[in-house]
Amino acid sequence: MSLFTMKNVQKTFAHEEVEEQILKGIDITLPEGKITALTGASGSGKSILLTIAAGLQTASGGQISFEQQELTSMRNEELRQIRAKQFGFIFQFAHLVPFLTVQEQLDLMLETAESPLSKQAQKKEIKQVLELIDMWKRKDAYPASLSGGEKQRVAVARAIIHSPKVLFADEPTASLDSKRSEEVMQLIQKLSKERNITVLMVTHDTDMLQFADHVVEMRDGKIVQDKIT
Repeated sequence: MSLFTMKNVQKTFAHEEVEEQILKGIDITLPEGKITALTGASGSGKSILLTIAAGLQTASGGQISFEQQELTSMRNEELRQIRAKQFGFIFQFAHLVPFLTVQEQLDLMLETAESPLSKQAQKKEIKQVLELIDMWKRKDAYPASLSGGEKQRVAVARAIIHSPKVLFADEPTASLDSKRSEEVMQLIQKLSKERNITVLMVTHDTDMLQFADHVVEMRDGKIVQDKIT
């Protein structure tokens, strides 16, 4: 059975007395442990679809299922628990907490996700992940002293430190130059494979599609291409 599926997902916004249909019946199955890229022109609906899939806003119709659980019919608290424990999030900008060190950013994520690991095991996991992203030597640094690429690497580490099953990434490289973009995508790809994390990523940068296993192109709220690479 599939880990994460979307069936006939629709989204309609009302502007005064006029309704605009943004998503027009989206069907996607995410390959487990792989990277799915949502691409398409601005206004195609890809970012809205990602936020709906992640439970950050509601669909107007359709079904979204995760591990045989229907997210679209869940109560807010049930959905919050899944977001906190089973999902990870990366955005265009790192959004690190300015008064927390690199290590403390990951500490906070483990606390938020109510990690079942002991404190000793949490420290070991944080060290392992920061070594993996080549940031252990900067564990005591604050965000203000980090470069854009370093901040985004920390954001990736924060998103996966609690071992989520699904990682949602909304334009994770849009604020970076081409070299740093490739470094961040290589990191996401590596972590997805090593930790069997299913990734749903929105990108407008066609150069980043080389890192995807599954590419879904959207146009005007519909899927116009769905291919395994």
